[in-house]
Amino acid sequence: MTSAVPLLLPPTAADLTTRPLTREDAAAVTALMAACELHDVGEVLIEEADIVGDWQRPAFDLATQSVGVLDGDRLVAYAEVFKGRWADGAVTPDHRGRGLGTALSHWTRAVGARDGGTLVGQPVPGDSPGERLFSALGYRTLWTSWVLEMPAGTTITPQPLPAGYSVREPRDEADLRAAWTVNEDAFLEWSERERSSFEEWTATVSRRPGYEPWQLRLMVDAAGEVVGMAFVVVSSGCGYVDKLAVRRDERGGGLARALLVDAFEVARAHGGERSELSTDSRTGALGLYEKVGMQVTSVWRHWAADVAPQPGVAPA
Repeated sequence: MTSAVPLLLPPTAADLTTRPLTREDAAAVTALMAACELHDVGEVLIEEADIVGDWQRPAFDLATQSVGVLDGDRLVAYAEVFKGRWADGAVTPDHRGRGLGTALSHWTRAVGARDGGTLVGQPVPGDSPGERLFSALGYRTLWTSWVLEMPAGTTITPQPLPAGYSVREPRDEADLRAAWTVNEDAFLEWSERERSSFEEWTATVSRRPGYEPWQLRLMVDAAGEVVGMAFVVVSSGCGYVDKLAVRRDERGGGLARALLVDAFEVARAHGGERSELSTDSRTGALGLYEKVGMQVTSVWRHWAADVAPQPGVAPA
């Protein structure tokens, strides 16, 4: 059995306590991340279903791959590492400057080393305290991401579909598997990660809390084969296009744009008056989204560091 890596707090945080997170901490982590996002980028992007979906992935173990820092009963910082590579962590604004970010960085790299990783990193807002911390700790930038918005009331120009093509909801598991295949094939053309299993993918899509079939949009050809997909989430009046992919041999005919327009429209029909999505510099898709009228609202960068046991982290 894998042993948890203890987090050793600096003397400036000796009054705080640490422990692994549990499923019951999802709301507290959401509140922590929301406070950080509001402070650093001026809007809240996270919702609890995002956390729950990530935590129910089969390969993720909260007991050994997460840690929380508490001030009494209040969660004030946390970190997690998925598959020895993909970290998430945050320190609430009123507890920054106490060395917690540095301690969490050492912990994530130690967990990455324990789990066989060679690199660990996470996205943080551009020109934020997190970015300045990572730079000081010797991390390097691997890519840039942008959050874009289609403002409420913006007219969405329709995108005609080629003859025989249509967009519909999934009907069964075969449709889900087809969407997963299209999504993974497309993203693995540029993403430096291993292929997500079907179970990992559904954890954040069809098994995500609150999921309804209308959220998953399937582009099908005249033969009924799934050649594209989009996944949209509506929260607090915003429709967020979480995933968008078209099979390589079907690109260039406007299918991606048609899926995007459809996702915006179905989101509006379910209360998403404005629409958002994110893309990064590895995809080359920024221009597509700007051409349909989307505007960049925040910039994020993925910072990463080589992993190795770090000073101040007790061995497992």
